Amino acid sequence: MAIDSQVLPRIVIRSIGGGLLLMALFTMMWTGVAQGGLQQHDHHAVLILFSIFSVIFVVYGITVLIAAQRFPKFTGDSDVAEGKMMATRFGIIFGIEGTAIPVVSVILLVLGYQQFTLPAIALIVGLHFYPMAKIFNRKIDYYLATWTCLVAISGIIMMARYQYTQTLTLTIIGIGVAMATSAYGFYMLVSGYNLIKNDSRKRV
Repeated sequence: MAIDSQVLPRIVIRSIGGGLLLMALFTMMWTGVAQGGLQQHDHHAVLILFSIFSVIFVVYGITVLIAAQRFPKFTGDSDVAEGKMMATRFGIIFGIEGTAIPVVSVILLVLGYQQFTLPAIALIVGLHFYPMAKIFNRKIDYYLATWTCLVAISGIIMMARYQYTQTLTLTIIGIGVAMATSAYGFYMLVSGYNLIKNDSRKRV
């Protein structure tokens, strides 16, 4: 479902608010990975920057969830059907991702390649954006998917071929993926702001 300025069902607005909260969480998770690699050599600059982003996402995410109450639950039977279909497809993709991460992690551990676990997880995260782009009809997912996959693959190559230190690789992957989740968060923030603003104008 593309995001536009027409009257939208409440579930779309809620999905933006929930998405902002998720981006705050994921941004901090990957920031933690970056901090592990930096080992405080940046004087927490990366942590402070992405923490500010995450706080913004949380605050506005809650604002959007509250504002969603004034939108209609559904605008028609087609929205009900489309909403259920999107939820089902999202659940399948999320389930595959959630299963792939521990399975790949265990396989790498058993094979003695546990140092590649985080780059592999980043690659799985990047790949999951591609079907999401199709489900939600959003071009930004393609860009974020490609960026995240390139970051993950670069990390794998750095560790496997060029023998870069694990700390440097984790720093690059952590910052790279945190940039992707932050970009997604700001996209949702702007989208939510425009939808709420347009709705307010219609009510005047």
